[in-house]
Amino acid sequence: MLTVDFQRFRISPGDRVLDMGCGAGRHAFELYRRGAHVVAFDLDADELAGVETMFGAMRLEGEVPAGATAETVRGDALELPFPDGHFDAVVASEVLEHIPDDMRAMRELMRVLRPGGRLAVTVPSWLPERVCWALSEDYHTAPGGHVRIYTRAELEAKLKSVGFRVGGHHHAHGLHAPYWWIKCAVGVGNDANPLARAYHRLLVWDIMKRPRATRAAERVLNPLIGKSVVVYLGKPAAPGSPAAPAREAADAL
Repeated sequence: MLTVDFQRFRISPGDRVLDMGCGAGRHAFELYRRGAHVVAFDLDADELAGVETMFGAMRLEGEVPAGATAETVRGDALELPFPDGHFDAVVASEVLEHIPDDMRAMRELMRVLRPGGRLAVTVPSWLPERVCWALSEDYHTAPGGHVRIYTRAELEAKLKSVGFRVGGHHHAHGLHAPYWWIKCAVGVGNDANPLARAYHRLLVWDIMKRPRATRAAERVLNPLIGKSVVVYLGKPAAPGSPAAPAREAADAL
């Protein structure tokens, strides 16, 4: 289940791409399939072990274009262990809401992205997240949980303040917000609840089958209760770069 729209956030074979806060690796796997040189970065060693295993399975199954590479790196988002301007693109999906010093993390994303490079950031949407916080204290007070709720305006303003140029945005996973409301209402850890289990089966079915009816429903629900908001940004190109105007215009679409 991807949150970033790779029709809008286009990745070319050979691009160096960082998936910062990769978690279980869903975006890193898609980047690898698209022929990128992928770095899956996270603080959780167990998550990274699973991602590394999946990278190996993808290679064995022939899912990876020739020349693509993938590696996992463990570290802190506040001190990324990469040179300045190292990546052509960066994905930071559902991670900034976990980081107390989010501005420092944003400055690190700016630092490791090359001039003219692109960034996709996703965070929980304001309204669905407010409902979750109101229904369950455990949802947001567990260790490693969410420490803030962003409005899109606040998120974009913070990213602009460190130098990014804001392009487009959209919402995603409108069908998923009610599931989390149910979970928060019955207990976040209560996976045995019949209603939560039934809704989870619906989501799994939808992800696997992708029927037209639920695709249409999600398109309607996304702007209203989409669980995530996705913002696309660019780092200004170096002064005098001949490709700067065209690339920046493309990134803003």
